[in-house]
Amino acid sequence: MTAPRQRKGSKGKDPGSNIQNLKPDCIAEPRQRFATGGFSWWTILCLMTGSIVGISLGLLCCIYVSTLHENDLWFSNIKEVEREISFRTECGLYYSYYKQMLKAPSIQQGLYELIHDNTTESKRTINILQRMNIYQEVFLSILYRILHIQTYLEPIYFYIYTVFALQTVVDTTRVEFTISLRENWSIPFFALQVAAITCYLRPQLKPIQQRVVLWLVFVSTFCFCLTWQFNQFVLLVQALIIFTLDCLDFFTAEQVVSLYLMQVFSLLLVWLLQFCNSMILGSLVLSFIVSALFIKHFQTGLKTGGFVIRVGKLALHTLLVLTLTFTINYSAKTILQLKSDEHIFKFIKAKFGFGATRDFDASLYLCEEAFGLLPLDTFERLAGTVLLYPYLCTLSVLFILLLLVALSNLSTNGLGQACREREDRTFSMRPDVAYNLLHTVFFGLLSFSTMRMKYLWTGHMCAFAAFGVCGKEVWSLYLRVLHCNTKTMMRLIRYSVPIVILAFLYYKFWPRLMEEISELREFYDPDTVELMEWIRLKTPKRAVFAGSMQLLAGIKLCTGRVLTNHPHYEDQALRERTRQVYQIYARQSAEEVHKVLSSVGADYIVLEDSICYERRHSRGCRLRDLLDLANGHIMDGPGENEPDLISASHPRFCEAIKTDMPPYSTLFTRVFKNKTFNVYKLKKLKKKNKAENSP
Repeated sequence: MTAPRQRKGSKGKDPGSNIQNLKPDCIAEPRQRFATGGFSWWTILCLMTGSIVGISLGLLCCIYVSTLHENDLWFSNIKEVEREISFRTECGLYYSYYKQMLKAPSIQQGLYELIHDNTTESKRTINILQRMNIYQEVFLSILYRILHIQTYLEPIYFYIYTVFALQTVVDTTRVEFTISLRENWSIPFFALQVAAITCYLRPQLKPIQQRVVLWLVFVSTFCFCLTWQFNQFVLLVQALIIFTLDCLDFFTAEQVVSLYLMQVFSLLLVWLLQFCNSMILGSLVLSFIVSALFIKHFQTGLKTGGFVIRVGKLALHTLLVLTLTFTINYSAKTILQLKSDEHIFKFIKAKFGFGATRDFDASLYLCEEAFGLLPLDTFERLAGTVLLYPYLCTLSVLFILLLLVALSNLSTNGLGQACREREDRTFSMRPDVAYNLLHTVFFGLLSFSTMRMKYLWTGHMCAFAAFGVCGKEVWSLYLRVLHCNTKTMMRLIRYSVPIVILAFLYYKFWPRLMEEISELREFYDPDTVELMEWIRLKTPKRAVFAGSMQLLAGIKLCTGRVLTNHPHYEDQALRERTRQVYQIYARQSAEEVHKVLSSVGADYIVLEDSICYERRHSRGCRLRDLLDLANGHIMDGPGENEPDLISASHPRFCEAIKTDMPPYSTLFTRVFKNKTFNVYKLKKLKKKNKAENSP
C-alpha cells in the first residue's frame, strides 16, 4: 500500500514545482522574461498545464484515500456506532467535540460548553479550546450549520471529506485510518507555508509581491500552528534553518527578520485564541527567535572580516544565541510554572542516550514504534517508487554546491562585497533553493530520529526530486561536466526523463493500485459495539468511567459519558491522573485501587484483556511493565531485572479482580463482560459514624 501512495506523492513532478531555478542572486538575466516581470505565451501555457495536472493529481489522491477508507470499513453501510468506533485512539476524542458542537442548541451554547467542559475530566471544569487544538472541529461544525446541507450530507461525511480534501495538497499516507489526527489537518498547511516561503525568497520580487506572499506565509503558518499541538517543534526546526542560512549569507537581514516575525505573530495569535495557553509562551522556538533577533541586533560586525575571523564570530554568535535561548526558556517556564511539555524533553533525553528512565510518561513514547528510529525498509520502498534515486542525485549535487557557495560567502567581507563579486563566480545559489535544500536535510534528520515525523519529509522529497528532474540547473551542472551543455540536449533530457519515469511508474504501479482499491473489507468489532451499547443503555448519563486512554476516547464519542482521563497528554496534572488510573493494570491492592478511583470520581472501570495480558510489545514495553518499573516492582516473565527492583506484595489487580473474592468482591461488582472487556462498578464505602467510634 505504501508504494502506490509514494507514487501519488510524486505528483509534484511537474513544471509548477515549489522550488524554482538557480541563478545569481544579485543580477537579473534579461532573457528570462518571467523573472523580470514579462510573460510569454509559452510561460502561461506551461503554468496552466502544470496547474491543471497538479490539481488533477491532487483530486485523484483525495479520491484514492476516500476509496480506501470506504473499501476497508464499508463505511457507508455500517451502523453509526461502528462508524464512531472506527475513530481510534485520540481521533475519537477530537471528533467528539465536532459532534458535541452539532448537538448543541446553538453555536453560542456549543462554544460555552467547550469553554466550560466538565465531562472530559471528572471533577474538573476545563477549557477545551485552551487545552486542545480543536478549532478545526469548531469551524467545521459552524460551517455545517450555516451551509444548510444537512439534507444532502451527513455530518460525519462532511468531516471526513474535508480531511480527505486537504490531501489534495499533500498525502500524509495513513490518513484513511487515522482521519482526525492533528497532523492530517496541519501538514497540508505546512506544505503551503513552505511553498509560500519559497516564493518569498525568490530574487527580484516587487515590493507589492513580497507583501502579498508574506501574508500567505503568515496565514499558512497560523493555520498550521492552530491545528497541531506539536507545531512549536516543527517551527523550531524551521527557525534553525533560517538561522543557518542567515549565518551563511544566503538571506538578507530583511528576509530573516520577516520570516522570524511571521512565526512569532502566528504563535502569539494562536496563544490568544487558545486563551493564553502558557505552553506556547514557554516554547523553545519563541525563546530561540527572541535570542537570535536580540543578539543579531547587537552583533553588527558579524559578517565582516576574513574567513577565519568570520567562522570564529559565527561560532561565538551561535553559542551566545543557544545560551540565551535556554536561559530565556528556563526563566519563562519557571515564571509560568510550566510543566506541560516536560514529558517530551524527558523522552528526547532518554531517546538520545542521556540516561535511562523509568518515568512512565517518557517510557510510553519510547515504547511506541511511531516514536522510534526510521526503519531501514523505508528506503527500499522509496527506491521501489524511483523517488529515492533522483532525490539523492539532486541532494548530493546541490549540497556540494551549497558548501562551495557558503565557503565563498564566508570568504568575502560582507554582503555588499559578496554581491559585487558574485558576477565573477562560477557557481551561485538562490536563497529559495538553499532554503529547500536545508529544509529537506533538517527534516530528513528529524525523520531518521522519529518515524512519526517522516510525513514532514517524504512530501517535500517529491517536490525536491521534481526540481532535479524537471529543472534546468541540476542538469546543466551534469552536462557542463560532460561538455555537452547545449539547448537541444537540455530540452531533450528535461522532457524525456520525466516522461520515462512517469511511464515506468504507471507500468509498475497501476495494476497494483487497481488491485488495492478493489479489495473490499468490512468493519467488525462486535465486542466494542456491545460495550458501547451497554454503556449507552444501562448506565446513568453522568456516570464516570475509568480505563485506558484510547478506549475512554471512544466511550466519550459514542456515549457521552464522563471520563477520568483521555489521550490528549499535554497537561501535567492529567498525566499524573492517568498514571494513577492505570494502577488497575499494576500490582496494587484492591483497597489502594478503589481509593485512587474514588478520588477521581470514577463509578465504573473498564478492564481490557488486550492490555492485562498484552503481547503486542516486547517485555519492558508492555503497559504492565512500565507500571511495574515506575512502581519499583519486578516485571513479569523470564528476563533480567534491575537489582533495585523488588517483588510486589500484591497480585496484578486486573487479574486478581476476576477471582471475585474478598476484598475485590467487597469493593467492586462486575456488571458487564464479553470476550474483550470486563466492566466493574465501584461500591460506595459507608462513612463510619463518629458516634460509633467514640469511646
